[in-house]
Amino acid sequence: MRDAFIAALHNIAAEDDRVMLLSADIGFAVFDKFRDDYPGRYMNLGVAEANMIGVSAGLALSDMRPYAYTIIPFLTMRAFEQIRVDVCAQNQPVVIVGVGGGLSYGVLGPTHHATEDIAVMRALPNMTVIMPSDPAEARAATHAAHNLDGPVYIRLGKNGEPALKDNGDYKIGQAVRLRKGSDIAIVSGGPILKVALEAADALEQDGLSCRVINVHTVKPIDADAIRESAEETKAMIVLEEHSIIGGLGSAVAEVLAESAIGKPFKRIGIPDMFCHTVGSQEYHWKEQGFTAESVAGSAKFLLQA
Repeated sequence: MRDAFIAALHNIAAEDDRVMLLSADIGFAVFDKFRDDYPGRYMNLGVAEANMIGVSAGLALSDMRPYAYTIIPFLTMRAFEQIRVDVCAQNQPVVIVGVGGGLSYGVLGPTHHATEDIAVMRALPNMTVIMPSDPAEARAATHAAHNLDGPVYIRLGKNGEPALKDNGDYKIGQAVRLRKGSDIAIVSGGPILKVALEAADALEQDGLSCRVINVHTVKPIDADAIRESAEETKAMIVLEEHSIIGGLGSAVAEVLAESAIGKPFKRIGIPDMFCHTVGSQEYHWKEQGFTAESVAGSAKFLLQA
């Protein structure tokens, strides 16, 4: 995803000389081509994330189109005040790009895990929140974000994510139905969408019809797609690589609660805890039950409720 983002941004910058890329002591070698091809349009602000956001807001006020990029916890937590006041309160077109979504940096521990960022970012007025699921969607999100006139948060994985087949057309705020189904709906987004599709395959083998919805935009959420899926299936699961508090599961629950749709519903995400164990992203996924077998089991249990 990281490489897909920078490739897309490189193409956008060729067409729009207002585009600037800012980083905070990250991206060495990755941004060399951008730096070399567009002199003066790349800035490494060092370990100073708050300053990076402030500079980005200033550039936006000067009719530039800045993209601020670094590791998610340091971007969304350390620089939160600047994002809130300098960018969102003034509704500036700054694209905030975080790398390392969820447990991508598993071996580096809780300081580098991004498990609360969606909750924080979607609470901010004017902020659009996007979480691509694969490299193609990361490219599409980068192009789509460039066409918005307000703040955008793009939550990337890291690198090496597999391409998902039939990921549908991309439009901010419009969910994509990847699988048809009438027994249960699995709502997901980001790289963990792969597990949702694998769980759907497992359920199909057991004779259960499973709908899969890719909600790549958490804010504004596609409430119509959520309601439609809830009404047309018997139960719904949300699978997310984020805390169960405040993320995609919470956003979907809010839609269902305000729509008075009383169907069995379950959020599968990270409990209200820090992940102190050391291991790869794959290791953490297994620890958290983010596997096709576990998700399919939860779906079967929910259908029996």
